[in-house]
Amino acid sequence: MSVPLKNDTVLKGRYSIRRIIGQGGAGCIYLADDLRLEGRQCALKEVEHDQSLDPDLLQEARDQFMREATVLARLDHPNLPKVSDFFNIKHREYLVMDYVPGKDLRTLMIEARQKNEFLDEDEVLNWASQLADAISYLHNQETPILHRDIKPSNLKVTPAGILKLVDFGLVKVAAPGEVTVTIVQGQGTAIYTPLEQYGGDNAHTDVRSDIYSFGATIYHLLTNTPPPVARERFLDNELLKPITEINPKISFRTEQAIMWAMSMHPDDRPDSIAIFEDSLLGSAPLDNRPRTGPISARRRSNSVNFYASALQELFGSRTERVLWGVAGGAMLLSLLLTILL
Repeated sequence: MSVPLKNDTVLKGRYSIRRIIGQGGAGCIYLADDLRLEGRQCALKEVEHDQSLDPDLLQEARDQFMREATVLARLDHPNLPKVSDFFNIKHREYLVMDYVPGKDLRTLMIEARQKNEFLDEDEVLNWASQLADAISYLHNQETPILHRDIKPSNLKVTPAGILKLVDFGLVKVAAPGEVTVTIVQGQGTAIYTPLEQYGGDNAHTDVRSDIYSFGATIYHLLTNTPPPVARERFLDNELLKPITEINPKISFRTEQAIMWAMSMHPDDRPDSIAIFEDSLLGSAPLDNRPRTGPISARRRSNSVNFYASALQELFGSRTERVLWGVAGGAMLLSLLLTILL
């Protein structure tokens, strides 16, 4: 864990640290004053790479940070903070973004829970609409950008009611044919993370991974109940309770759209944010949801590979013992029968 910067430290002769406003395993997020633009406050995200890495891997991580920071600096959307600068000092990298005032959705959810209340469905769907715009913008870049860490604490509402997706910590630039590395090593927050993302930087994630996290976030906001971790759902999918069992006031359409987004297999989720948004907020027929008809040979192959990879992630170095043991063999057989029949 890096030693946090002291208040009043000046970086790059421009950014004066006020205080820490967030902290994680790879570094801190600071509120800072921009000394060149009087009155402007900004957020500095600090990334300190693991110094025990092989020198070549460490340089690759630094280069990847600079490439992805360059991509983020080109983004311009009302629901995303603007990235205005990035630089490194010794072994630390810094990303400079607009500071977003207001409360995050996790705080608003906790405040509602303390009053024994649920957040209002219409208000949550308004936030969902704004988030869909931001995520769709990222996914539709010439080189698609995956966020991979959508969750209530990464969503802030300004005093003017504008939702902002504030943290790009696990962003992945999905360049075709290129092995990608995230800006901050990690897998996301467990209760919002789809099963396929547990492979870390080697995970086969795509836009549907963000859709799962999007759905899990709305689920949590509407129920005040954390969704079960995907690893646990893999073993018992009944752990995910229907939303209306927890909050009976939620509409059928909202519940069904969210449950669709949270399907375990990526092929069972909406193919794009636009499709998910239409199912949640528009007029798309709900019978377009999970595919339940005959499964194609390609889908069978994809499913077998998906669940085999999931078992490997679940049991780690014990995979061989589990797969060929009685319990693991029975589990895999059951899954394959479900897929093939």
